[in-house]
Amino acid sequence: MAETTSHLPDGAAAAPGLRSATGALIILLLAFAPQIVELLMSLAGLVIPLSGRNPLQVLSGHGSALIFALPSLVEQYAAGSKASLSSDVLLTLIYTYPLLAVALFTLLVRPRAPQDYYGGVVLMAIALFALWASSDLQGMHGFSFGAGTAPRMFGLLLLALGAAIATIGVVTDGAQLATYHWRGPLFVALAVLAFALSIRPLGLIVSGLASFLIAALGTHETRWGETLIVGICLTVGCALLFPYVLGLPMPLFPHFLVP
Repeated sequence: MAETTSHLPDGAAAAPGLRSATGALIILLLAFAPQIVELLMSLAGLVIPLSGRNPLQVLSGHGSALIFALPSLVEQYAAGSKASLSSDVLLTLIYTYPLLAVALFTLLVRPRAPQDYYGGVVLMAIALFALWASSDLQGMHGFSFGAGTAPRMFGLLLLALGAAIATIGVVTDGAQLATYHWRGPLFVALAVLAFALSIRPLGLIVSGLASFLIAALGTHETRWGETLIVGICLTVGCALLFPYVLGLPMPLFPHFLVP
């Protein structure tokens, strides 16, 4: 996969880079990105019929979650019960609050290697979002893997990796921010979205291979013969791993081919 960044010109590289206040503001916006996206979708629903909450429900739900998330968590632990928290509260606790803390830290401490620091923060944001998205999935039961086990495990590993990279960006000198190329991240994101939308109707084999080929479009260096062979091998491996080794209920073939 081709690199997604390139070095800035010498004059720009010598500049101090992204100021702490600007970086903190960007991380602040990232912390509220899911809420903003849902609000925009609810506004679009006023014009185009969409399932979901209206704008007032979105604002009230997330607003109350921001205020009462910690009290709700303390109350649950004090009661000794396992009453489930709402999705808005979980989003605030798992995703928004940690990134707000990172934004405050960014405002107070200027990274010595901004490229590493902000890259690590983005990895942390992806990991936190994955942990929230998998919070309602079934976890481990003894030695039996649940649907949420793998996402949480990889999310925690990615969170630790992102935190380590961000820490390196704070304590050691390194590269300043570089220009950004959109092709690689765009097609990888499209591949993830295509897999999420097609896994149920088309099954793991078709959706997995198609998603891999879409991600391969992210670079002009792709050799399609080799890519197709690797994609088939990975798809076969996933088809054996998830349904049979881990016992996850994932369809293998398109539903219209299964009697």
